[in-house]
Amino acid sequence: MRTFGRYLAGTVLVGLLVVVGTWVRVGQIGDRDERAAADAIVVLGAAQYNGDPSPVFQARLDHAAELYRAGVAPRIVTVGGGQVDDATTEGAAGAAYLQAAGIDRAALTAVGEGGDTLASLRAAAPVLAELGVSSVVLVTDPAHSARSALMARDLGWTVQTSPVRQGPAVRDSVHAEYQLRETLGLLYYRVVGGSSGISAPVL
Repeated sequence: MRTFGRYLAGTVLVGLLVVVGTWVRVGQIGDRDERAAADAIVVLGAAQYNGDPSPVFQARLDHAAELYRAGVAPRIVTVGGGQVDDATTEGAAGAAYLQAAGIDRAALTAVGEGGDTLASLRAAAPVLAELGVSSVVLVTDPAHSARSALMARDLGWTVQTSPVRQGPAVRDSVHAEYQLRETLGLLYYRVVGGSSGISAPVL
């Protein structure tokens, strides 16, 4: 029994260290703002209401527009599908919002597929390949950056992250819950390599 107890305690300790290390990593990547030149800026979708991006989505789109105007990339790709009764998709709503904000329509590509981050990035992969895109700057929320960047790298892209610094997703009131969910989601993805549902929106 003593030996079993030692093994159990060791297993628990290792598991705790893995979780803590992943938590720290999620925070480190969320603190980065990488803006080296890339082929495209990819905006991860969030909720939209009949074509109107939610405040969380607006913050991501506004940040992508800032990067585009700063010359980081010549193209913005908005990704994300829609619910069954939605009039449009996250990808299409994002592109329309950016065009209304003055971004050249020719610089916008909408990929309106995918019910979660992994599915959306997988749907975008052939579109980006056809456009000749191999390097991207991902725009999303700070806590979401680590998991989305790992998925994008697994799809073969050279990845930078430039998370938002304003908006509902960076409020202190949601930080701990959001980071915990993304920590668990990242661990699940590393083990299973698929969508977990753990990192559902917290905003």
